[in-house]
Amino acid sequence: MLVLTRRLKESIMIGDNIEISILSIEGDQVKLGISAPKNVEIHRKEIYLSIQQENSSATQTDTSTIESLSSFFKKK
Repeated sequence: MLVLTRRLKESIMIGDNIEISILSIEGDQVKLGISAPKNVEIHRKEIYLSIQQENSSATQTDTSTIESLSSFFKKK
């Protein structure tokens, strides 16, 4: 992990087209601004993990459904 120190209104660059700026610091909260191309998805980590979990669940197929469909098409 790379650890960087930035002050208010300073930025870091990721590659050539993603800029992360420190917008404000209030107590233990830091507000970030992220400038990135529209095709780059940006999520908070907990949302990202939730999306990954949902995608994983969606790809798991109930085998009884497949067996039912298989027997249905074999009858025809």
